[in-house]
Amino acid sequence: MGLMRAARLIKLVLLLQSRPSMTAAELAAELEVSERTITRDALALSEAGVPVYADRGRAGGYRLVGGYRTRLTGLARGEAEALFLSGLPGALRDLGLADAASAARLKVSAALLPSLRDAPDAVDRRFHLDAPGWYQEPETPELLAPVAEAVWDDRWVSTRYRRGDGEEVERELQPYGLVLKAGVWYVCARSGQVFRTYRVDRFTAVAVGEERFVRDEDFDLAAFWAERAAEFARSILRAEVVVRLSEAGARRLPYVTDRAAAEEALAAGTRDAEGRVTATLPVESEEVAFSQLLALGAEAEVLAPAALRARFRDAARALAESYE
Repeated sequence: MGLMRAARLIKLVLLLQSRPSMTAAELAAELEVSERTITRDALALSEAGVPVYADRGRAGGYRLVGGYRTRLTGLARGEAEALFLSGLPGALRDLGLADAASAARLKVSAALLPSLRDAPDAVDRRFHLDAPGWYQEPETPELLAPVAEAVWDDRWVSTRYRRGDGEEVERELQPYGLVLKAGVWYVCARSGQVFRTYRVDRFTAVAVGEERFVRDEDFDLAAFWAERAAEFARSILRAEVVVRLSEAGARRLPYVTDRAAAEEALAAGTRDAEGRVTATLPVESEEVAFSQLLALGAEAEVLAPAALRARFRDAARALAESYE
């Protein structure tokens, strides 16, 4: 018996174990074969001692009888890892784990009590995570697969990496973890004694070594990413804008610019008798501040710098002329 057929027969048994019965058409669709192949496979299982019973008639199908349960429901390591990512179908495909996740979900379903076997479908109907942002088409980095392989196996990698200025550098890395942020893949890795973050799409070459590194058990991927993300957000705020906000403008400010910077600026601001808040807001640049604060309309008045205030004045005049 070929390996592919053996795997298909195992999956067929698991499917029947996870549901009361299934038609030949349903099994054929799940296993991506013809209904005639399902008939042959069911007969082969029956001859091998697996009690597959065929119900005749229009509503007939296949089912397991006698409370038969396979011992094939133990999770392999890769399947168990993939199961925790099962809410990210796109990420699973990128990492090459879609088949492992499908097998893991099937095994878990087969191991559940009959009263709980609708749990996976109930979750699928009620929750879906769409990680990428709205206005971009996420692309799978060409070298994501070898990076992911190294992460799973704790293997050293030799890389060439294109920095933000376009220069390519060579790095020997210990890849600790992968992060998918708004459709962009990052790898958190140790270079020497320092942990750094690299965009996977900027790797121009990745060679996975045979040598494994000893993982630092104190490394917390989620905490590391949160700290670095906060540092990055702060690092790009290199300019300041003084702005006077109405109550509505103050409420909306955290939604048009960096939330943490806006909340800190509002907390440190001064409020006048009319309830307006004057705050000094850190921004990435005057250009970015213009596009962000423009969304607040008349609820925000830029006081400084003078060049930005003049730009808002000109924009307001032009807008008023357009509607006259």
